[in-house]
Amino acid sequence: MRLDSLFDLGGRVAVVTGGNSGIGKAIALALGRQGARVVLMARRKAELDAACAELAAKSINTRGIAVDLAEREALAEACIEAALPFGAPDILVNCSGINVRKFFVENTDADWDATLAINLTAPFLLTRALAPAMKTKGWGRIINIASLQSVRAFGNSAPYGASKGGVMQLTRATAEYWSPFGVTCNAIAPGFFNTPLTAPVFRDAAKAQKNADATMIGRNGDVEDLYGTAIFLASNASAYITGQTIFVDGGFSAK
Repeated sequence: MRLDSLFDLGGRVAVVTGGNSGIGKAIALALGRQGARVVLMARRKAELDAACAELAAKSINTRGIAVDLAEREALAEACIEAALPFGAPDILVNCSGINVRKFFVENTDADWDATLAINLTAPFLLTRALAPAMKTKGWGRIINIASLQSVRAFGNSAPYGASKGGVMQLTRATAEYWSPFGVTCNAIAPGFFNTPLTAPVFRDAAKAQKNADATMIGRNGDVEDLYGTAIFLASNASAYITGQTIFVDGGFSAK
């Protein structure tokens, strides 16, 4: 007997923040192809509408919510709205993120506050708002997006690194509280993927190649490389895995 049903997301509802581009859109597409109905949250409405149209063209039931997750009242309203199209979410993917990229001493208070608000505070608030309905169902999956910088330092991104270190610990804390109720929480830590967030890195061909050479596989990531891990962590296949951070980085962190 085949075990395909372990990875089936038919009937599930997934909320994906940062779903208008890059890694967020890729994960939303993967979950949708497995049968999930998808609610995308993002700040830039034009890109959000385009992403919804792209997923809908692939026969994925999709709705978009334009929201600035740094605004707490707007975030709270978005969490209520997220349940309206398809019912209470079963899956939450916290993918929205910013990286200011300045020398340590050049970071302003506003840079620090904005980075922590989007990268760390928003995942906490979204989880606090949406996990209770998952608990009621006895089933839920929360997937955070960590980073190589969760465990090591890179230049010119101190607030980002601090926030992603926090995401890794938030993942453990979330798992510790919610897992007894059937709601697991894990994180994906991507390596270097060519997305709008990492565009400054990939504009430098020599730097991009250096990062590729630092992996064991010998290349940087394609967003399609995230499909399998995202589906696994969002499905019944990962029922006994929680509090973990999986590095999808071509072996970068292990070399």
